[in-house]
Amino acid sequence: MIREIVKYPDPILQRPTEKVTEFNDELRTLAADMFESMYMAQGIGLAAPQIGIGKRITVIDLSNQKEPGEKLVLVNPEIVHREGRQVQEEGCLSLPEIRDKVVRAARVRVRAQDLNGVWQDLEGEELLARAFQHEIDHLDGILFPWRLSGLKRDLILRRIRKMQKTGEWK
Repeated sequence: MIREIVKYPDPILQRPTEKVTEFNDELRTLAADMFESMYMAQGIGLAAPQIGIGKRITVIDLSNQKEPGEKLVLVNPEIVHREGRQVQEEGCLSLPEIRDKVVRAARVRVRAQDLNGVWQDLEGEELLARAFQHEIDHLDGILFPWRLSGLKRDLILRRIRKMQKTGEWK
């Protein structure tokens, strides 16, 4: 089922999520809904808060449905190692039309559970490392503009307020 993407300034996007403790059909359905919603919105990653659910789960598919084996579900993920530096432009489904260059680690190691509760270690470089960091930030209540300088963040927030006043941002 496709779920509506929550947009900033919805408060759920700015709150840390709750740890997932039950690994059942409801969780598997949630993950499937998240993939479907992400694909409809043409994204490569989606965190549960982005569909209004305060649970610590995210989905990632850099192949955009082209490689089924590339689909990742991360439950209760944590970054356990960061290395290097990369600066690339990022966008976010919860901040449509907003993009800016964000500094992230170039390589990360993540520890997360799968849909059965089994712990796994995953490593990512470049775009996958960026996706891991971006989606885990969502689970911690952090949006990518919070990773920018105060000036850039203020300009983005001012732009959003202006779009809200004109009805372009709903």
